[in-house]
Amino acid sequence: MILAVSVKDDLHARVVRHTALSRGYHDFHIAECDQISGRDSLSWSSHGDTANTVLTGEGVPVPIGDVSVVWWRRTTARQQAWDNAVDDHQRRLVNTESRGAFSGIFSASYQGQWISLPEATNRAADKIYQLAVARQAGFRVPRTIVSQSRSDVIEFARQVGRVIVKPLVGVPGPLMFTEYVDDPAAIPEESFTACPAMYQEYIPGRRHVRLNSFGEKMYAALIETDNLDSRTDLNVPISRWIVPKDVAGQIAEVLRNLELRMGVIDIKLTPQGEPVWLEVNPQGQFLFLQPLLGEPLADHFLDFLLSCDEKA
Repeated sequence: MILAVSVKDDLHARVVRHTALSRGYHDFHIAECDQISGRDSLSWSSHGDTANTVLTGEGVPVPIGDVSVVWWRRTTARQQAWDNAVDDHQRRLVNTESRGAFSGIFSASYQGQWISLPEATNRAADKIYQLAVARQAGFRVPRTIVSQSRSDVIEFARQVGRVIVKPLVGVPGPLMFTEYVDDPAAIPEESFTACPAMYQEYIPGRRHVRLNSFGEKMYAALIETDNLDSRTDLNVPISRWIVPKDVAGQIAEVLRNLELRMGVIDIKLTPQGEPVWLEVNPQGQFLFLQPLLGEPLADHFLDFLLSCDEKA
């Protein structure tokens, strides 16, 4: 049995489950971690007094011991039943307790295959940490500082030339895109001290690679755009990118060292063709490339999950 852990109406979980059903695999369920509050969603006992179960989106209690593969996709969303509560303390309590119970029950009860381990997923989402791991694997990475100091950013810009800024974590809601910082000296001090941010040297070039690694298989797209962030406009030339053997080896090493069994990776090619590591999302979006490439990524990902099911 495969269990996808995500949020209500998550496109990726639903499409992959639909693909499984269309291929005759019916033991694929979705547990919606933002729907725990307001219904009898979880059950666990230290001594077997009750069954250890989680309620699926269809309202079916699934014994955790029957699950062979957990696709740990989206797990930190707020509880929808309490999102508009008047009392902020109650809302925070319900969200925290629901998230803690959900992750704790799986940590205590689940013995099967993780895609990927929760602790590895959380650690690998750290952009500072993954940059260090990618550099150790032989990738060129952008020169980077994390700072709240206006003077440090001004000096960094003097050293590297054009600078970009990106969030370290981000928040739920509208996407936060990578932006240029053309003149840090013109930005008020309080904009820097408000919170740390990641500042990097700008890597020139218009060829962006979006690479999906599912186990040992890799499927990559070349996105040709002058935009700094390739996500802002997909009405540009997009084609399949054959992953060079040396790059594939480096990516495999990065994911292995991050303890990830899958990853969605962003790379930029310099005008000379050198691949520069930007980041990996342990549970990134990949289905948007399916119609653009004519590549059955949902089927590929399902094949990956089923191969993990066979190993369980």
